[in-house]
Amino acid sequence: MLFVIIGHDSDKAQELRPIHREEHLAGLRKLLDAGKLVIAGPFTDKTGSLVIIDAADQAEADRIAAGDPYVREGIFASYEVKPYLQVYPETK
Repeated sequence: MLFVIIGHDSDKAQELRPIHREEHLAGLRKLLDAGKLVIAGPFTDKTGSLVIIDAADQAEADRIAAGDPYVREGIFASYEVKPYLQVYPETK
């Protein structure tokens, strides 16, 4: 099941992001290696980030989001985890 994680940057995001970036990317690499990461990246207007993951259920998606350094270290002032239904491109 797909889930969208939307992180909304805090006022300190630009200051804190470089400090925690490598740990954040390492976590994304682990998700990718486990087949759970679909796509991830920041919004170009510097207001936050989008991550789409494949998780078993809402609880797993919530755990993944809460464990991200950008959540733990205050880069994101808030975040959302929402179930997502991919329509296009069609999946098999």
